Amino acid sequence: MYRSSYRRRRRRFNPGKFMTFLLCVAVSVVVITLALQGKLPFMPEELAAKDSPTPTPVQSETPESTPNPEPTPWPTPEPMAEESTDPAVLNTSWQDPAVFTGAMAYADRAKTFNKSDGSTLSYWVFENGKPVEYVPKDKIIFGPSQDYSDVKGITAFRGNNYRDSAAYGTRSISQKKLEIAWTYSGLGAISAEGSYWPGTGWTGQPLLVNWSESVRNMMNIKDEFKDKDLVEVIYPALDGNIYFLDLETGKPTRDKIEVGFPMKGTGLVDPRGYPLFFTGMGLNENGSKLTEFKYMMFSLIDQSLLYSVIGRDPVAFRKWGAFDSSGLIDKNSDTLFEAAENGLIYRIKLNTNFNREEGTIAISPQLTKYRYRDSSQDELGIENSPAFYKNFMYFCDNGGLFQCLDINTMKPVWTYNVGDDTDATTVIEETNEGVFLYTANQVDKRSQESKSDENCNIRKFNALTGELIWQKNYKCKYNFYINGGALATPLIGKDDINDLIIFSICFTGTTSDGTMVALDKKTGEEVWVRKLDAYSWSSPVAIKSSEGKTYAIFCDFAGQMHLFDPRTGKDLYTLSGLKNVESSPAVYDDMIVVGTYAQKIFGIRIK
Repeated sequence: MYRSSYRRRRRRFNPGKFMTFLLCVAVSVVVITLALQGKLPFMPEELAAKDSPTPTPVQSETPESTPNPEPTPWPTPEPMAEESTDPAVLNTSWQDPAVFTGAMAYADRAKTFNKSDGSTLSYWVFENGKPVEYVPKDKIIFGPSQDYSDVKGITAFRGNNYRDSAAYGTRSISQKKLEIAWTYSGLGAISAEGSYWPGTGWTGQPLLVNWSESVRNMMNIKDEFKDKDLVEVIYPALDGNIYFLDLETGKPTRDKIEVGFPMKGTGLVDPRGYPLFFTGMGLNENGSKLTEFKYMMFSLIDQSLLYSVIGRDPVAFRKWGAFDSSGLIDKNSDTLFEAAENGLIYRIKLNTNFNREEGTIAISPQLTKYRYRDSSQDELGIENSPAFYKNFMYFCDNGGLFQCLDINTMKPVWTYNVGDDTDATTVIEETNEGVFLYTANQVDKRSQESKSDENCNIRKFNALTGELIWQKNYKCKYNFYINGGALATPLIGKDDINDLIIFSICFTGTTSDGTMVALDKKTGEEVWVRKLDAYSWSSPVAIKSSEGKTYAIFCDFAGQMHLFDPRTGKDLYTLSGLKNVESSPAVYDDMIVVGTYAQKIFGIRIK
């Protein structure tokens, strides 16, 4: 290593010269400062104004003088509607017609969308009970279906925003058999005016959630499950209770939530893994008791009710306010979407405040409501669960209006009249050739008018344009109240069956039988057709084995669960004795869970 060196010659200090130097420095600083401020007596005013810089405030470094920033206020929630106890107000019927007049009609504030068939769609956007010129608050873009949830498991009806799967995890299938691993027999029933509601019904899919350790430990689950890698079954039922079970054993993980009124549809767990649960009432009767229809939001830390949307909405044209549709949450914008039988689409900014350190969660919901009226027919109400592709929402109503809604602008993009009530949920497929929708309707209002058999129409659409790609028709028997046609959401093929779309159709020969059909996705032509002795409202589920082969299951009216080969439609194994199964099963690894009219929830192992 080299090191440089130098010598310094000592100089003698001269006080007089040093003081003269300091005086010169001080005078120079004063002159420069005055020049910069344009205050020299000999500087022209024009030059002073031109060259004078804008003063920049200098903040003191003294902490005491630094103002504390104002915290961002937590948004104010929309007040929950006041609940009525008047039986005359609460005793509504699903057959009551929509009313398009009154103080909330706002005909003069309607926007008009021109439909391709020459008719029109009037629509409004409401906030705080008033029609508004909607200004987007968040840009919402749903991602691919595999990115919907951050949680291991099934957190929504058919799993995600494409509604294309109700199975999670892996399993080895060697024996090709089904075996009941456990049975939970604690369900009850509710009697209503002229009807009886036991166990679980349509759509009634359970949710299967593998909670993170931190969230599991802050929730009020029983001590025996605190240290377990818990997969929790969450199941709203027709008996008015929400059940919580251990997937492995079927034992209750915590107390049930007693709602007191039937829940038909599938619930929703927050896909971010937050301890939030959402579900809606399908009926507002329990014996002689009546209540408001509600879409409820619960904390799963202590199971407390945080907020309810009241289905008897003054904005709605229809007063039947059931919530059979299963909602979805956009995790990036903290926004919930729910469709209702009152004819409204709810876009709800949750404003979630989840404090993991303190183990608390709170929401402050702010509601935006989309309302519409079709000039070609007056039936409203949405029972299927909307599907989402990016900023587009797809749903169909009781009158047969299939609609694509831009959820950023809250404006319709395209519509198509499918001809009849549609309860089966639309499934989305994204391919290299484009984005497509598969849907099928019921045999309902057409047969009411014609008093004869009508076709169930299975259709494939271009999701972005609304163009009809193909259509396949199946003749169905008419039966009032319990409808024929498609009630089950289709099974969309992936991987080794990616050329198939499989539908269950009710009442194709009698009012107790049905047909299952596999169609070629590209052409709509039949690949196989299977006659069902008992019809099926339960949505079939694809199950891929670790060996790479896809199997499938479906349940039927006779209480059977079928393990079948989706390539051929042939049964590999049949499990009987479940009683009527309207509910759709969900799968986690090798375990299937489904509830039935037998007032039981079954855990069934795939072997």
